[in-house]
Amino acid sequence: MKKLYQGKTKDVYELNDKEVLLKFKDDVTGKDGVFDPGQNHVGLTMEGAGHSACMLTKFFYEKLNAKGLNTHFVSADTEKNEAVVKKAKVFGHGVEVIVRYRAVGSFIRRYGQYAESGMKLPSYVEITLKDDDRDDPLITKDALEILGIMTGAEYEELVVLAKNIGEFVKEELGKKGLELYDIKFEFGMIDGKVALIDEISGGNMRAFKGDEYIEPLKLEKILLEDVK
Repeated sequence: MKKLYQGKTKDVYELNDKEVLLKFKDDVTGKDGVFDPGQNHVGLTMEGAGHSACMLTKFFYEKLNAKGLNTHFVSADTEKNEAVVKKAKVFGHGVEVIVRYRAVGSFIRRYGQYAESGMKLPSYVEITLKDDDRDDPLITKDALEILGIMTGAEYEELVVLAKNIGEFVKEELGKKGLELYDIKFEFGMIDGKVALIDEISGGNMRAFKGDEYIEPLKLEKILLEDVK
């Protein structure tokens, strides 16, 4: 298979003109050996992270597809840590979308003069550009339109989809007594519609049980404990 892209947490291979294969790795983002979903560099390797991410991606995407929410997911082979997905056209060179329910991480680093750490937020959506050299800058709707990265209509469609998917993930965590603080998504265009792409894993979200932060592998184990 032709390798199309070598990413931080997974590699992408071409299957045919409509589908690609995602191969999950044990690398996660972070800094100084500490996991942080908000970082844009690989910070450490966690054994089993790739398998866990593949399992959780399959778990969530099958449920999202069943609910009629637009995604790129086709199927997954969790024994090989691989997923087959539809090809998507990314926005510009790629954007990341964070849905926040609590003020933590980069939100506090930016707005700490006005916000208290951990304060509740009303399903707040923010978009950053995938640009490691510029530390993934935050971008507004107007700038996205001006720069030709996405249209206003695409932006509005993306925000609604991000909130709906985020709320679904939040509800699934709530069933296990966990609270979702924030989650990072990626979106692209498939057949003229905005669709969720990439993975859904513990490495892309922050979750707490009370005041206890739940590490990604532990989070995935809790969510998948009843999954055969």
